[in-house]
Amino acid sequence: MLKEFKEFALKGNVMDLAVGVVIGGAFGKIVTSLVNDIITPLIGLLLGKVDFSGLFINLSGVPYKTLAEAKAAHAATLNYGLFLNSVIDFVIIAFSIFIVIKQLNRFKRKQEVVVAPVTTKECPHCISAIPIKATRCPNCTSMLETKGTALAHE
Repeated sequence: MLKEFKEFALKGNVMDLAVGVVIGGAFGKIVTSLVNDIITPLIGLLLGKVDFSGLFINLSGVPYKTLAEAKAAHAATLNYGLFLNSVIDFVIIAFSIFIVIKQLNRFKRKQEVVVAPVTTKECPHCISAIPIKATRCPNCTSMLETKGTALAHE
């Protein structure tokens, strides 16, 4: 069983997936920081100095000035500002992944497709596929054209 696991774990796809997960985790942290530390404050400034991370609805009935105070008191809150940050975070990550995959697909399309050489031709009489070098159709026994000369159908 250990040998089978080793073979599985060292396959190219599994290793690629592992690298992708690690890079994705690091990328997610960078995007989260971008959203929380740069984009959201700029949006908040444009909307009248609103701090999204501090937006919440208090469900406990006891008034709290900040989300930190409500959390410290273990009050029930709906943290819609943190949710908005997460939505912005997701949109940026999804858009970034879309751009990366679009570019990868673009590079794949540029690779030339190898066309297999033609090995068959079509009989003009019975429309069946026959070898390219054939001078007589094996299906209808008609004589076929050979280098510009058309032979009659028997």
